This record gives sequence, structure tokens and C-alpha cells, in this order.
Amino acid sequence: MNTEALLRGVRGRLHDAGLRACLLVRDLGTGEELGIEPDTELPSASLVKVPLALATLERVRRGELDGATPVEVAPGRVTTPGPTGLSRFRHPARIAIDDLLYLSTCLSDGTAADALFTLTPPDRVAAVLREAGLRGITVRHRTEELFDTPAERFDPDQTHLAHALAIDAGTSGRGHRVAQLDTTRANTGSARSFVDLLQTLWTPSKIHPEVAERMRDLMAHNVLRHRLAPDFSSDASSWSSKTGTLLNLRHEIGVVEHADGQTFAIAVLTESSVPAGAQPGVDAVMAEAARSLRDHLRQF
Repeated sequence: MNTEALLRGVRGRLHDAGLRACLLVRDLGTGEELGIEPDTELPSASLVKVPLALATLERVRRGELDGATPVEVAPGRVTTPGPTGLSRFRHPARIAIDDLLYLSTCLSDGTAADALFTLTPPDRVAAVLREAGLRGITVRHRTEELFDTPAERFDPDQTHLAHALAIDAGTSGRGHRVAQLDTTRANTGSARSFVDLLQTLWTPSKIHPEVAERMRDLMAHNVLRHRLAPDFSSDASSWSSKTGTLLNLRHEIGVVEHADGQTFAIAVLTESSVPAGAQPGVDAVMAEAARSLRDHLRQF
């Protein structure tokens, strides 16, 4: 199948699933890539926890922070479905910075992430990205804002109303009445910018090798593996990743490393037009789309 026919078929399957998808797959060995709308900016949701971890680890390397330092963390007391870890704790806890990194990155724990943001605010995270030569990822706010969306204001049996608002309240200029979905106010990134970030972690770059190694280890231990992992994990490959989910947004970025040495960075950022919270079929379509592009590049 030629490339144009492949992309046309992938777009059609995504459209049929109710998805607008921005994705990019890049062979980290050759630089060859395939994508669909890879430069479109979308709110990054929990993907922001990757640059947060990177900035924290860089500050630890510089000696500005000590990974063993315990931090007093207030309980999140979140009761709505979704958040994990400290976000659901009922009592204060003392946790080392290194362990907050694990909770934030591997469990996507928003309360742990905000404890790290207290130490390294969004502007400091953005500065570390710039120092690494990374452009296109915007870090404007902490993750606590992701817990204050219409989904938290409706009863559980009215989740579809929150998703309908997320779908219908946007503007043609990527603004939105829901602040967390407004690209002028939210943390944002594109498929290309996140693939660029992954490339700096998996290949020699301005990021210190020790920091890159720690980041790869954290992403390898991501426990949220329901989205792209089923199509990229096997006895002959490993999948290291981070998911991001917010209202009608479903994202995942990651790197698949094959036993034969080929390595691919992948970013899939999507918006669903279906007003429903649980859409397991959508995750399967996202994974199939990314795998189709990876398979095509793997032939060469």
C-alpha cells in the first residue's frame, strides 16, 4: 500500500470512531516519519507531567534539589472517577521527591505532580525545555486545574453533559469556554513537539545522559497501559509511555524499542466528538492507527 492510501485509510477509521487525531510516528534511527496533522496544538492534559519530571530531574542533577528530600503533601480527597494515588488520599503524607516523580509520571498522580510543581513552577519547567532546545510545548499551569472541569460539577450519571460541553463549546481559533481546553490558556503541545521531546530522551541531545536515563526508566514503568500498549508491547519489543486524558481528550506518547534495534517515537493526540466518558473502542482505534504508521515505516 502506498503512503497516501495508508494515510487516507487511517484518517477514515479515526473519523468513523468519532476522533480528530493528530499523530506522528518517527523512526529514531533514520529520522523517517509519518503523521496526520502533527503540528496542530492541543491541550496536553497529563502529558505535561513528562516535562515536569524532566525539569525536576535536571534540578536534582544540578544539586538544586535532593531526590531524597521528604515533602509534606496534603491529601487530594478527590472522589470523582479517574485520578489516582495521592489525589485520592484522605490524610497528609511525607514522600520523597524521587517517589513523587514515580507517582506523578507512572501513576499520573495529579497531587504528586502539583507537589513537584510547587518546587519547580511552570515557568521553571518551560525554561528547562528551552535550554534543551525544545519548542512547541507550553507549560502554563499546575495540574490541579485539571480537577476543576465540568465533569466534576455534574453528577456521575450526567458525564455525557460535560463531554457534550467540551465538544460543542470550542471556537474555530482553538479557544474554548472550558479553560482547560482553551489552547491560549492551557498547557499545550503538538504530536511533533512531543515526539521531539521523546527523541531528546532516547538519542544523544542537550539533555544530560543521567537525566535522560531516569526519564526513560520512569516511562518504562508507566502503569496505565490500556491505550497504545496492547499494540506495542510484546516479547520482542518494549513500550515506554505516558497517557493524558481530560474530558474528550485522549492522548498517549511513547517509544517502542524492537529487539532488532529499531526504535520509534510515537505521539497520538485526539479529540473525541462522542459525548461519553467510557469509550474503550476509541483506545483500540488510536493504537491501530499508530501501529499502521509504524508498520509502514518499519518496512524500509
